[in-house]
Amino acid sequence: MSLSSTDIQSLPADVVNRIAAGEVIDSLAAVVRELVENSLDAGATRIVVSLLPDLWRVQVADNGCGMDLTNLQLCAKAHSTSKIRSSDDLWKITSLGFRGEALHGLAQLANLEILSRPQGEDSAGWRIVYDREGEVVSRETAAIAPGTIVTVGDIFGDWLLRRKSLPAMTQQLKAVQATIHQIALCHPRIIWQVLQNGRPWFNLSPGTTAQQIVPQILRRVRETDLQLWQQEVIEETSKIESQLELVIGLPDRCHRRKPDWVKVAVNGRLVRSQPLEQTILAGFARTLPRDRYPVCFLHLTTDPSNIDWNRHPAKAEIYLQNLDFWRSEIGNAIASALRINAETLPETLHNQRVTNLIKASENKGQYQVSRDLQTKPKPSAIDKTNDISLIELRAVGQVNKTYIIAEHSSGAWLIEQHIAHERVLYEQLQDGWQIVPLKTPIVLNDLTTAQVEQLERINIEIEPFGDRLWAIRSIPAMLQMREDCSEAILELSLGGDLQTAQVATACRSAIRNGTPLSLPEMQTLLDEWKNTRNPRTCPHGRPIYLPLEETSLARFFRRHWVIGKSHGI
Repeated sequence: MSLSSTDIQSLPADVVNRIAAGEVIDSLAAVVRELVENSLDAGATRIVVSLLPDLWRVQVADNGCGMDLTNLQLCAKAHSTSKIRSSDDLWKITSLGFRGEALHGLAQLANLEILSRPQGEDSAGWRIVYDREGEVVSRETAAIAPGTIVTVGDIFGDWLLRRKSLPAMTQQLKAVQATIHQIALCHPRIIWQVLQNGRPWFNLSPGTTAQQIVPQILRRVRETDLQLWQQEVIEETSKIESQLELVIGLPDRCHRRKPDWVKVAVNGRLVRSQPLEQTILAGFARTLPRDRYPVCFLHLTTDPSNIDWNRHPAKAEIYLQNLDFWRSEIGNAIASALRINAETLPETLHNQRVTNLIKASENKGQYQVSRDLQTKPKPSAIDKTNDISLIELRAVGQVNKTYIIAEHSSGAWLIEQHIAHERVLYEQLQDGWQIVPLKTPIVLNDLTTAQVEQLERINIEIEPFGDRLWAIRSIPAMLQMREDCSEAILELSLGGDLQTAQVATACRSAIRNGTPLSLPEMQTLLDEWKNTRNPRTCPHGRPIYLPLEETSLARFFRRHWVIGKSHGI
């Protein structure tokens, strides 16, 4: 743990009064958070956290810039910091810790000791012990490497009732681990070593982006399951240049049972922002299975003047200016990251996935193709900045009348024809949900009040037609040529919003597995599907395609072997 090389000073009273007040240190995780944030502010690249839970003791060591004796004697006093000087600085905060409360709060709640040595050949190291008011009670020279070691012992020792009111130690340790994981996502270049009772607990290796950190936290997620998206954005009103970074779990690879991995960070700190989190969830709509949530880490880096950190005592919530602008940019970024283009082609998946997929295929009964695939419809609107045309997929055959085999420049793909077509039709319906009148109405019986209201909600014209009979006088255009139109209308009446109705209509209208397709029909379907906005999964969240890359095929068939040696010559 270290502080900036700038001299530490006490904040003026007017600045103290404008900072959000509240108790900062309320758990072991809060102790670790405050110390580690100071380490990062000091420019540390390696942080070691040591925990002795039974002794309520935390130690954080770093290789940051360190502190000289003058700053060491001031750093634990109330509202003493090197990071801001006046109230104007509250609108240009670039550090993680800025209120001058952390070390003073720790001194009040625990035994505080700091060893520190600034960078430089002639600098000396010092060991300082503080009293409950943050005043120095002892000091002596210490032989340490440049950097800082902060030891906080007997935390809440004078407040035993508070200790007893805290969660069980196992829960507190989980919170410590989560805190370090969250900070590591925002600062991926840091080397982390965490010890518990003197033994290694977990380590985190550095990376260039959060894409290398996520797999170290979510053990079942591989780096190739993630998509990194980075872009520079400029706000039109302020002309401020900012950066948006997304690390998303590809929806056909990984997702969660609850939205615990929809994470938002701003300027190096994880924050809670319901509007931005809802924007992320909306961006993954109809790409994930039912009741599943995305893996997504969003990091915004913007000018400090756009942020007010004084909304929450623990700096966990913020006021972000131009919120509508950010929501629009995030939605567009997610849409771009989910598309398939030459730069986001996936790595090969494990061969076992191929085996399982082929075993799952079934030869279903014949089904009449409901629309001519050789007649190309008006394409959905796509982002012209994505070089979709570079992806060449050539249909070469069909497996079990279910999977289209497509040749690619670097291997082959298997595409499940029904759900690929379902994705195409769903996005067409999104772009143009059209209700058309019927010359001859469809008569349904025994509809409940809820079913009638549901059909009216999605703009289908329905009226009474006798005792317990109802006449359907308009239907979605895509269903009008289907023989099972009445069954489809009944399905639409069972509930859900317009989006649910569009999914059901697309599913009903898509070609079924077991339907033989000609090569031109397969090629047309491939061309339509690869240009959809979310080609990785169908609207129900099922994966549409399986890549079989040439490199993996070569490894599987041992094409790297020397023939003479393989024959024992």
